[in-house]
Parts: sequence; C-alpha cells; structure tokens
Amino acid sequence: MSKIIALSGTKKGVISVAKLEEPYGKDSHTVASVGISLSGKVDAPEWKVHIPLDNLDEVIEALQDLK
Repeated sequence: MSKIIALSGTKKGVISVAKLEEPYGKDSHTVASVGISLSGKVDAPEWKVHIPLDNLDEVIEALQDLK
C-alpha cells in the first residue's frame, strides 16, 4: 500500500507514504515510510523517515495537533 501526494510549494515535488514490511531484513518490524522528493523521484527521496507501526497513532495525533 502506498500513496503519492503532490508537495505543496514545488513544481515537481512529491510526498510518498508507504508501508514497508521487514525494512531492515528478516524479522525486522513493519514501518510506515514517509519520503519527500523535491525532484519528483518517488524511488529516490531526498528525505525519509520510518515510523514503527506501534508509534503511528501517537505520531498521527501529534501531526493533527499541528493543524
């Protein structure tokens, strides 16, 4: 599952959101991956963060509080 979102304020930039299973090898925990690419290269973001699924609800809540 993944989603690509246009990055506001850029011409080609994108935010990519995906669920990665075993991102660090066998038996590693599933994460939500958020990448930002100013050039629009979804497979090669300039910045990315991996959030353990166990922390996802709290991170979503913190982001909603910023709104």
